[in-house]
Amino acid sequence: MKNLFARFRRKPTPLAVAQQDGSSSYFATQFQEGHQDTQLMVSWDTRSIDLHTKPYDPALGTLALVKLFGQDPQLSQLGPEALSVFGNYLEYVQVEAGRQVIGQDEQGDFLLIVLDGTVAVERVQPWGAKARLGESRAGDVLGEMSLLDAGARFSACTTLTAAKFAVLGAAALDRMMQHEPRLAAALLAWLARRLSLRLRQVSARLSALLTRE
Repeated sequence: MKNLFARFRRKPTPLAVAQQDGSSSYFATQFQEGHQDTQLMVSWDTRSIDLHTKPYDPALGTLALVKLFGQDPQLSQLGPEALSVFGNYLEYVQVEAGRQVIGQDEQGDFLLIVLDGTVAVERVQPWGAKARLGESRAGDVLGEMSLLDAGARFSACTTLTAAKFAVLGAAALDRMMQHEPRLAAALLAWLARRLSLRLRQVSARLSALLTRE
């Protein structure tokens, strides 16, 4: 994550920009550079077709997003107008219950923000058992790690109810970094805080387990 902010602050290199129209392509490009034959690459375009998603009204989606993010201590400081601008970079969809929106161990170029509904987060263990890691609801983010580092998804996410999502793809994030750098920086900082909190929680659980032993 530190490398991401360092790249964001300094002048873009030819690899980070490298498009004839002058637009940044760092996040989109990293999936081409980091893709391995052992990983299943699933773009949002492909996943959306597989899920038979239905479009959700962008105006309603943006309103829901502004309301949810307006309750967040960090993002609320941007104000409703800036959050509405952020909403313009997202795609809004509806997904039926029982659909796997993110697959374990695949590589994906998108993250999902839950606007409505409940999503199960599960991981299949090496010995075949399925572990429920948690359930995500409105305001939660899914798949951000793979979007940021082009790595494999750690877990699978399946809708338990009909759900609505805001989708942020790698190309859209690149455009935001170019045209709305303050907004992109705030988003990346917010994601970094979420990942840091998650890591601290995992560390605390691991420490408790080691103490018991």
